[in-house]
Amino acid sequence: MKGMLAFALFALSAPAAAGVVGSSSNGFEIKQTIPLVVKPDVAFEAFASLPAWWDPQHTYSGKSENLSFSARPGGCFCENFPDGGGVEHMRVTYVDPGKRILLTGSLGPLLFEATTGVMDVQIKSTAGGSQLTLDYRAAGFANGSADKLAPIVDGVLASQLKRFRAYATARPKT
Repeated sequence: MKGMLAFALFALSAPAAAGVVGSSSNGFEIKQTIPLVVKPDVAFEAFASLPAWWDPQHTYSGKSENLSFSARPGGCFCENFPDGGGVEHMRVTYVDPGKRILLTGSLGPLLFEATTGVMDVQIKSTAGGSQLTLDYRAAGFANGSADKLAPIVDGVLASQLKRFRAYATARPKT
């Protein structure tokens, strides 16, 4: 629950980010693209190390070390609670190593609404290294306020990608 409180506090302070592609009362699409100075395979491996770069403020336990991520079909982006229990944040449904990973599920408070989401992460080679594009689409009831949640989720994902970029670029560039 601590993570939900942090998410709500972030919501009150987050400016609307430019990554919202579209939104309505029942869904939204967020697209973020970041350049990286590492090769696509290094970027992919860094993304798969998700617990290492995920902001602990956006966990339910308040600790990123309680997260796990398995970048294989059927793999889980999960969180274990210290006293037992846990949460499945997203499930991996498609993997093309070094290029693309697709996850399904609802992040943050969307988990408690009648929503589902698809996160499509694509990595492409560029002259300077690579480019990661994260496209998250969530739809469902969302208590009829998905359009109000879109800029909040966008801000959280932008913050996560900033952490990811720092982590990925600090890795060996081989």
